Amino acid sequence: MTFVATPRQTSISSSSHDLRLWMKRGRLPLTALRSFEVAARHRSFTQAAAELFISQAAISRQVRDLEALIGRPLFERHHRAVTLTAAGEELRLLLTTSFDSIGDCLDRLRQTEEQPALIISCEPSFASCWLMPNLADFQRRHPGIDLDIDTDRRFYEFRGRDPAIAIRHSETQSRWPRVESRPLFTTRLTPVLSPSLLPDGDPLLRPEQLLAYPLVHEERRDVWGQWFAAAGIAAPATAQRGLVYAEGGLTLQAALRGQGVALTDERLASDALARGELIRPFPLSIPFGAYWLVARRFATLPPSGESFLAWVERHFR
Repeated sequence: MTFVATPRQTSISSSSHDLRLWMKRGRLPLTALRSFEVAARHRSFTQAAAELFISQAAISRQVRDLEALIGRPLFERHHRAVTLTAAGEELRLLLTTSFDSIGDCLDRLRQTEEQPALIISCEPSFASCWLMPNLADFQRRHPGIDLDIDTDRRFYEFRGRDPAIAIRHSETQSRWPRVESRPLFTTRLTPVLSPSLLPDGDPLLRPEQLLAYPLVHEERRDVWGQWFAAAGIAAPATAQRGLVYAEGGLTLQAALRGQGVALTDERLASDALARGELIRPFPLSIPFGAYWLVARRFATLPPSGESFLAWVERHFR
């Protein structure tokens, strides 16, 4: 006897039946889930498209298909922005944690006896003024660890070929989304200048004497005013003139070359001061944020990352 299926037997009769069918492990909508996770993490379809190297329209289509499958919205769409619904945030948290755990497992499985290079992302100032002069000590202590030093300042998600550890400076921020951070050292800015600017060798006696020299600025021109205010001096408008460099390493180099007086971090200038290449005319310094160690999760760093953290933190205790 031939069995003939009825329409009731061959069709999916309800959305719950449809969802259960799709949610079988072999048929999970992995592409849509990945597209949603990246869009949710960035809160942007445009940035998600850039990370996944596909079009924004493709991201939008994948998210809408997922919303249709689930039967509820995951995003609230605004004119030029998207925000997560409660359901979207619940799913994002689960997916991000799951994808990160899968990535960590794959990294461990890929590891061989010859460990891959440890990628460290540093602020350019820290890399040039402190890390590079001290790396010989790390290499002597850990000859089996190769380092790749990246001086890109952009924010990292610590995925794939992203650095394992980042060293970042911030005036006010101490936490960043979806990563862990721990303090490295507090930044304090102090004036430094080359002895060549004092040809007679006579020391400067009063802070206002610095106004007779070119002032070198890092990123913006208002920080010198903060130092003069701490010294009890109302800085004139001329204190906002002079060279501006994009980062502190260049500012320090400008001071070394006699281009003017620079405000620089005490720790980053310590070697040049100890060698007599720079002079610190006054002990006054002002707080200017802090440097932070940043990683996705410190507990899951590879052994090479743990060694680097222990080494760098020991220097700043």
